[in-house]
Amino acid sequence: MTVKKSRRWSLAALAVVLCAGSVALTAPAAQPAAATASVRVVDKARAAQAAPSITRAQVLERAKTWLTANNGRQVPYSQSKYWKNEYRQDCSGYASMALNLGAPGPNTVKLKNDGWTRPIAMNELAPGDLVIKANSNDPNNRHVVIFDGWADGAHTVYKSYEQAGGVGTRWKQHSYGVNGRDGYHAYRPVNIVD
Repeated sequence: MTVKKSRRWSLAALAVVLCAGSVALTAPAAQPAAATASVRVVDKARAAQAAPSITRAQVLERAKTWLTANNGRQVPYSQSKYWKNEYRQDCSGYASMALNLGAPGPNTVKLKNDGWTRPIAMNELAPGDLVIKANSNDPNNRHVVIFDGWADGAHTVYKSYEQAGGVGTRWKQHSYGVNGRDGYHAYRPVNIVD
């Protein structure tokens, strides 16, 4: 190899090293996994808290719209389709729509875990709150309903809005969560203003 070619190779190798060093210097420092996870949790909570404020009456009014939005009929249920307003046609898409969260809305697990709601006792439920079952690996065994009010003085049955498989949007009485043993729990959306 001639001296001229050797110099060219040396300069090319030096350029590669300098470029790699420049990238390494400008790249963000790696964060420990725990720090990254806590940043994600904070970011999710901030995103949820940035959701537009909504009153309880507005949540229920929005929920009612899907009872007749399909040419006078309820919006059909689907875990894979989106309604005209870009929300998923499943239970969590429906709850997200009623709460005015960004379309397509968080799924049932995210509604529970990602800062969109906070847990409350069943006896604290107020119209617009949610009753959620999210602790299942099977998406067909998760559900969320929008609480509309107690149906009896003993608080054993309540009125709710839901998007149910095989049915679509409906207003129905339920006792999910009342016995404390069926996996359903009460949650208050963080964007509700009383």
